[in-house]
Amino acid sequence: MWHRRAVCERDVPVISAFQQDGIEVLRIERPEKANSLTGAMLARLTEEFDRIAQGQSNAVILTAAGRVFSAGADLDEAQAGLTTSPEWERLSARIATMPCLTIAALNGTLAGGAFGMVLACDLRVAVPGAEFFYPVMKRGFLPQPGDARRMTVLIGPARAKMILMAGARIDAAQAQSWGLVDRIATDPVAAARELAADCVGASTDHVMAIKGLIYQP
Repeated sequence: MWHRRAVCERDVPVISAFQQDGIEVLRIERPEKANSLTGAMLARLTEEFDRIAQGQSNAVILTAAGRVFSAGADLDEAQAGLTTSPEWERLSARIATMPCLTIAALNGTLAGGAFGMVLACDLRVAVPGAEFFYPVMKRGFLPQPGDARRMTVLIGPARAKMILMAGARIDAAQAQSWGLVDRIATDPVAAARELAADCVGASTDHVMAIKGLIYQP
């Protein structure tokens, strides 16, 4: 296993990247702030996915430290305009076009703008206690265009409206029944590794070919 710091705040890494058993893992490490995302963190995540896309990895897991996956935008930066930054859409677009299998291992609640990168992943695994909400109507924001589109593809327009317009806050079981989550597990990273096992054992070209067939227009 190798490990390296990616982005730091006061010498504490807030995004870590490592590889184990052929799987790349990106982990958000800002639990004291509910893993809220700054502009620098969004940019670094995009850079990390760019790096992985240029390599030979067949799977990448996106997860976080602590009991919350992400509360969305950092509050201070949100007040300064981060919620309308193109970095959100840039990151989700990068994830959506990855040549390998991408899995979001949700260690806890997913909220706000953090939905984008999770919706862009191929698969989603969540802990039983995770909750999901995207309060853009209540807060007067628009979701990123890609978020609304991908959510609608996954769960249908009526349920997307429940989350984005009616402010529905759903638990992991309901998220799975709606198709927003693919699996519920007490250890989402371990479950994600199991889901990635076949891809890790395959050739990179084979993984790319099958993913291309699934997503072709």
